[in-house]
Amino acid sequence: METAKVEQEKKFDVLRNPAGNLLIIIRARIDSEEKPVIVYDGGEHALLYRNNENLIVLDYLHPMIRTSLYNAASVLIVEAQGSAIVREYFATIKQSSKVPLPEIEAA
Repeated sequence: METAKVEQEKKFDVLRNPAGNLLIIIRARIDSEEKPVIVYDGGEHALLYRNNENLIVLDYLHPMIRTSLYNAASVLIVEAQGSAIVREYFATIKQSSKVPLPEIEAA
C-alpha cells in the first residue's frame, strides 16, 4: 500500500436501511475494487482501501452512524456517477485503535 494514491472523498452519503445495515455512496473510480477494506476506529474518519493502488479517506462521519459502522462486519459500497450506479461491492470493516490518517496531496 506504500504506492497507493490517497484521495479525500469530499462528498459521500451514508445510508442505513430498516434492518440497520449501512450503505456508503461514493464517486465512481476508473479502476475496480479488489479485496476492499475499511479501517475504522469509531471516530470522525475512516479509510477505504479499494485496492492496492487506491485509498479513500472518508472524513467527518456523522455521529449517528459511527457505532453502527464500527460494529459492522461489512458495508455495501456503491460507486456512482451522477445518478448512475457504476459498481457496488461489500467492504470488510477492520476495527482499529486509531485510524492512521495519511497526508493528502492538494489537487
